[in-house]
Amino acid sequence: MSRRDAAIAAGRFGYGPKPGELDQIASDPRGWVIEQLSKTPERPEGLRAIPDSVDRAAQVLVALNQGADNLAQMMRQEGRRIYISDVAARTLAAARTEDAVIERLVHFWSNHFTVSASRPIVLPVALPFEQEAIRPHVLGRFTDMLLAVVRHPAMLAYLDNAVSVGPNSWAGRRRDRGLNENLAREILELHTLGVDGGYTQDDVRQLALILTGWTVRRPQDGDPGRFRFLPAIHEPGDKRLLGVVYAEDGQAEGERALADLARHPSTARHIAVKLARHFIADQPPGAAVDRLAAVFQATDGDLGAVSRELVQIDAVWADPLPKFKSPNDLVISILRSMGGAPGNSEVGTGAVASLDMLGQAPFTAPSPAGWPDTAEAWATPEAMVRRVEWGLEVAQRIGGSIDPRRFVDWTIAPVAADDTLIAIDRAPSAEEGLALAFASPAFQRR
Repeated sequence: MSRRDAAIAAGRFGYGPKPGELDQIASDPRGWVIEQLSKTPERPEGLRAIPDSVDRAAQVLVALNQGADNLAQMMRQEGRRIYISDVAARTLAAARTEDAVIERLVHFWSNHFTVSASRPIVLPVALPFEQEAIRPHVLGRFTDMLLAVVRHPAMLAYLDNAVSVGPNSWAGRRRDRGLNENLAREILELHTLGVDGGYTQDDVRQLALILTGWTVRRPQDGDPGRFRFLPAIHEPGDKRLLGVVYAEDGQAEGERALADLARHPSTARHIAVKLARHFIADQPPGAAVDRLAAVFQATDGDLGAVSRELVQIDAVWADPLPKFKSPNDLVISILRSMGGAPGNSEVGTGAVASLDMLGQAPFTAPSPAGWPDTAEAWATPEAMVRRVEWGLEVAQRIGGSIDPRRFVDWTIAPVAADDTLIAIDRAPSAEEGLALAFASPAFQRR
């Protein structure tokens, strides 16, 4: 094997190398990835102090129970502080971890199941959602992740299922409250089958009816913030989803429907396309997609098995730089290249500001589809100017503390073009040399 393949392993499956890491990986780059995929996904040290979703959701629900104005005031006072603290901890955890492969998978699946902190009721539970519903399952079964996601208060609030009421339920008849189809639509279109997965608008409605009653405990219920199935708002009677009849069975209807969706062939293909696009190329080879989909189906959605299969696909290793880094990739990779960003809390706060300036503030994706995963979305002329200016600012802040030649050796040397290496070597100052390295295609891509 080689340092070239080590650079691919570190950049494609992780968030780029720390100083000295390429030489550690070079003897067995594929083994380095596989070894991490054999671990139990645990919270990095920097995320272990994050409060759980129930504690935070309870505070939000108590404030909301006292009126929307009270919730708005709470978010004005606390929301920004919580957001900055959470995003800083998340970003630094990815920069410092020894298990960068797992962190990339956590971020990938968190984007697949997007929730948005732009909604005040979701903001405090966005990071706990990632830690509770996503992280434990990134190497487990897709069925279990899907169920954990749909039951989580962040998703139930973000896509309004917590207030969805069956028209013929006890509450629906008495209060004339309505059905909300948002969660059902996104489960079918984004989370499982995909937009071309063969469902109809009637299937959206039927799944929405199946999921009525899936809500969150409020202060008056006791133990607020936890998942609750509420029979009084559940639509009675049988439902037909994708040609399958789901007999009236309360919460179990939804559990069965989600399990069937997780095992559907269209889901296998949809997930395979997204994984191949993220890890291989914007337009992934059809053979790679077929291979991943086949493993997904053969293993009942074992995401660990699918991820390990991905490592064995030759197309992953054929091109060292097929993917353009998102702002999240770019910021984390620079922090890792500096040794994991040691230092005080200002580093984390600066990382949050950088992500915002570069156009990808975590947990603020513009739609439930999440952030885009192609160069077309991130490599616009305006965005490139911002990246170059930002890289220059970072280089100037670092000053002469890092020799650009040494920096290049432990980061991009195995995959950089000769003219890039010559330009950095001839730079008139350390700051300009680092800025050239940051702006180079070898660093902007992975």
